[in-house]
Amino acid sequence: QVQLVESGGGLVQTGESLRLSCAVSGRSVTLFAMGWFRQAPGKEREFVAAISPRESTAYADSVKARFTIFRDVSKNALYLEMNSLKAEEKDVYYCAAALTLNGREVMRVKEYDYWGQGTQINGSS
Repeated sequence: QVQLVESGGGLVQTGESLRLSCAVSGRSVTLFAMGWFRQAPGKEREFVAAISPRESTAYADSVKARFTIFRDVSKNALYLEMNSLKAEEKDVYYCAAALTLNGREVMRVKEYDYWGQGTQINGSS
């Protein structure tokens, strides 16, 4: 049974930095393409960043150069380092894992097999 558990959300000021973590259990992170998504109330879940099993990465245009996705195999975990956070980015963030055969990054919600419960980022402008 694969489980994903996010942490690291909380109160943050606009312009500050934050690191989200996603602990993976049940299988090694090296077997998955993994990603981070976010969702605001009343909106669809949107892609933020993805990492392939071979650690190539992809980002939404809105977060390029500010966010970094990476994994730690020794901890079997995924991370999202976020810098210069904007007020509109304080949403619920989800990590996800996909069993993929092509070794590429996965950027579409429907292609993911496993999801965490989400971690909320709150703050003031």
